[in-house]
Amino acid sequence: MTQHIFTRREFFSATTLGTISLLAAHRLKAQPLLNTQEMLVYIGTYTTGKSEGIYVYRLDLASGALKRQSVTGGIVNPSFVAIDPRRRFLYSVAETSEFNGRKSGAVSAYAIDQKTGDLKALNQQPSMGTGPCYVAVERTGRFVLTANYGGGSVTVLPVRKDGSLGPPTDTIQHTGSSINRDRQAGPHAHCIVPDASGRFALAADLGLDKVMIYRFDAKKGKLRPHTPPFAALKPGAGPRHIAFHPDGQFAYVINELDSTLVAFSYDKTNGTLTELQISPTLPDGFKGTNYCADVHVHPSGQFVYASNRGHDSIAVFGIDRKTGRLIFIEHASTQGNWPRNFALDPTGTFLLAANQKSDSIITYRIDQQSGRLTPTGRMIEIPAPVCLKLIPAFS
Repeated sequence: MTQHIFTRREFFSATTLGTISLLAAHRLKAQPLLNTQEMLVYIGTYTTGKSEGIYVYRLDLASGALKRQSVTGGIVNPSFVAIDPRRRFLYSVAETSEFNGRKSGAVSAYAIDQKTGDLKALNQQPSMGTGPCYVAVERTGRFVLTANYGGGSVTVLPVRKDGSLGPPTDTIQHTGSSINRDRQAGPHAHCIVPDASGRFALAADLGLDKVMIYRFDAKKGKLRPHTPPFAALKPGAGPRHIAFHPDGQFAYVINELDSTLVAFSYDKTNGTLTELQISPTLPDGFKGTNYCADVHVHPSGQFVYASNRGHDSIAVFGIDRKTGRLIFIEHASTQGNWPRNFALDPTGTFLLAANQKSDSIITYRIDQQSGRLTPTGRMIEIPAPVCLKLIPAFS
């Protein structure tokens, strides 16, 4: 699996010009506006305990050390966050069942200080469904999409010029069920992910065992029915998160309920998924309870990482670049309890694992040739960490 490994300078050259394609990074000139030694880390949490809200840390790209910078409160359960392509605004869910007297969660907008990276609250809008658990920004930055786990729906919200959110432009209510009576009695939208073209959006629904496929109308902020309307997964799988390969030819779906990772080929022109392979995320002989949570593809396109809650590990896979199929590499302990989500820094140097129930974030160095994870010995304590998003620090 020969693949160009981008240097830190090449990476920052690309991101400074606003591109999200690492494959073109070597052709772009470096810009002096970013601090090439640090990343800003935005950490979403559950505030039902000691957490104060969204935390901002700085990641040292030499050592992997994390240093606290600030925290922004005033929001309930900001369990998932997303950052717009130009790194000006951050959007967060408020994972609740009631907002302004209605049966709904909320989505919050923040401005990112272009010198410090700190957050300033702008406004909130209803998510139009209970328990929003995922938020994404489509490629133009003009719309935010959210998945409502409790309500089983997906919603589109427009972004105003100042970064604040307008009232929702569309909500799609999923219907149906699957075989797990406890977890799949109804729809549970767990993520919605726009593809790189901005023409399609894929939504994993844990309750339906389907990845719903929508055509995205970027002029009106509408989700249109697609043909076929979904890709079906094995009954009882419980699809949770989706990660696209950097070249857009493959997509990987992590299944919460049966602890598997599914590789799909993705037709970028037609917006369709074709199943290639199902791989277990657990070692042979594991008998305990486990629920998968998160999945990410390395920026080089060579590796896929998936988190196990219960086994408390990150499963590491190699990718066959021609076929998209997975090759198991290792299980790395997260040194904590319940790794709900994790993140790769955009240079591909470090992986940060958020252990929700043990209130810790552990930093691992990624071997660029093998994909294996080595703990750096760096750990921070933070209450109920869930979602981590990283961008280059400002100078």
